[in-house]
Amino acid sequence: MREIIETDVAIIGAGSAGLPARREAEKAGARTVLIEGGPFGTTCARVGCMPSKLLIAAADAAHHIRHAPQFGVHGGEVRVDAPAVFDRVRRERDRFAGFVVEATEAIEPGQRIQGWAKLVEPTVLEVGEDGPIVKAKSVVIATGSSLWLPPPLRGVRDALLDNEKVFELDAVPETLAVVGAGVIGLELGQALARLGSKVTVFSFDDQLGPITDPVVRGAIHEAFAAQFELALDTEVTGAEVVEGGIALSWRRRDGSAQGQQVFAQVLAATGRRPNLSGLDLARFGATSDRLGVPAHDPMTMQVGDLPVFIAGDVTNDRPLLHEASDGGRIAGINAGRVALGKPARAFERRVPLSVVFTDPQMGMVGESHRALTAAGVDFAVGEVSFKNQGRARVMGRNLGHARIYAERRQGRILGAELFGPGVEHMSHLLAWAVGADMTVTRALQMPFYHPVVEEGLRTALRDLAHGLRLLDHAEIKCVDCPPGS
Repeated sequence: MREIIETDVAIIGAGSAGLPARREAEKAGARTVLIEGGPFGTTCARVGCMPSKLLIAAADAAHHIRHAPQFGVHGGEVRVDAPAVFDRVRRERDRFAGFVVEATEAIEPGQRIQGWAKLVEPTVLEVGEDGPIVKAKSVVIATGSSLWLPPPLRGVRDALLDNEKVFELDAVPETLAVVGAGVIGLELGQALARLGSKVTVFSFDDQLGPITDPVVRGAIHEAFAAQFELALDTEVTGAEVVEGGIALSWRRRDGSAQGQQVFAQVLAATGRRPNLSGLDLARFGATSDRLGVPAHDPMTMQVGDLPVFIAGDVTNDRPLLHEASDGGRIAGINAGRVALGKPARAFERRVPLSVVFTDPQMGMVGESHRALTAAGVDFAVGEVSFKNQGRARVMGRNLGHARIYAERRQGRILGAELFGPGVEHMSHLLAWAVGADMTVTRALQMPFYHPVVEEGLRTALRDLAHGLRLLDHAEIKCVDCPPGS
C-alpha cells in the first residue's frame, strides 16, 4: 500500500521557481513537500545560463587574441585546447550546480521526494509508480521546460547535441549545423565558431534572436552574416546518421533552393516546451493553451479559482531566471496563504528585461517595437549606431544599433531594443528608467560619463528629444525657470 503524506503545500519541481516557492510558502507558515523527478540543481546552473556563459567566456578569449593585431598587438597563432576548455566549463558548472544541490539536499528528507508527480486531483498527487500519495491543500507547479524537436530531427535524437550534451564535448566539432536561431542557437553557435568550428545556422524564418525592431534586426543580420553561414527562411526536411556525422537535407521556404550536407555535429536549438506530462489541469476545469499550459493570473500565479499555482519556464512566458524566481516567490506566498485559508494576493511584476550574450549582445527592455506597434501606441523612436560611437571604436567593438521608444504625449520611456557592446549594462539602466516612469528629459538630466558606451544611450535619447520637439537645453535642469519655459 502506498504511503500517504499530508501537507499544506506540494511543490512540483525543485528549480529556479520551485525552490523560492517552497521558501515563501514556509515563511507564510505552511508545511511543504518538494517533489522533483529529475536531478537536483536548476536548469540555469546545470545546463543553461552558467555553463553557456563559461563556454562563451572561453570563446571570447580566443576571439580577442585573434583580433589583437588591430591594436598593434601580436601574440601569434591561437591554439584552442578543447579538452581544457570543456573541462573548465564542467568544473565551474558543477561548482555552481553543487551549491543548489547542497541547499536542496539540506531539506529534511520527509519534506522532499524524488519521483515524477501526477495529478490525481487538483491537490492530490501520485509520485512515481509505487511512491507516496501526497495530499495537499494547495499545489505549485514549477516543472520547467524541455527541448522540443521538429519531426525531421526526431529520428536522429540520440546523435544530436542540445543544451545539455554540448557541455560534455571534449573536442570542437570541425563542422556544426545549428538548427534554430534563437537565444540558445546563437549563443552556443557563435561560441563554437570562435573556438574553431565551421558553423552554419538554419532558421525557419529570417529571425535571429528575439529582437523585433526591423532596424536593429538589420544590424544583427549584417553582423552575424560576417561571422558564420546563415541559412535563413530555410526548412530542415531530413536528417540521417552517416559516416562522419549527420546528413541534413533542407530547402528554402520559397522553393528557390534545396541542398544536403554532412555535418560532424548538429546542435538542436529548436525551442522548448513546458513539462506538463501528467499535470493536465484541464481535467479539473482549467482552460489551457495549445501547449496545455493552464491559463493563470501573472500577478497571483493562480490557475483560475483552483488552489493551484504555476511558475517558471512551465508557464511558457519570460523564460528567465529572475522571472522564474519572482514567479516562484509569488506562487509560494499565495499557495501558503490559500492553504491557510487566506485569499491570494496580487503582486506587480518587474519591467521586462532580457539579454542575449552573443557578441555584440542583444537586449530587450520594457515594451518591444512589435508590441507597441500591435497595440497602436503613438510612440517616438530615438536611435544610435555603434559603428562610430567613441568608446566602441576605442575598444574595436563598434558594431550594432539601439533604438529607444517613448510615448509622444508625455515623453515617458516605454522600452528599447539594443544590439551592441555592453548591452547587458545599458539594458539595466533603461529597465530602471522604465520602472521609474522616467521621461526622456529626466533621463537626459542623469549623468553620462566620458568616454563610455553608455554615451550611446544619450545619443539615442537626444534623438528622441528632437523627435518629441523638446527644448534643446532640456537636459540641463533649470531650478528657477517658470513652468513650460
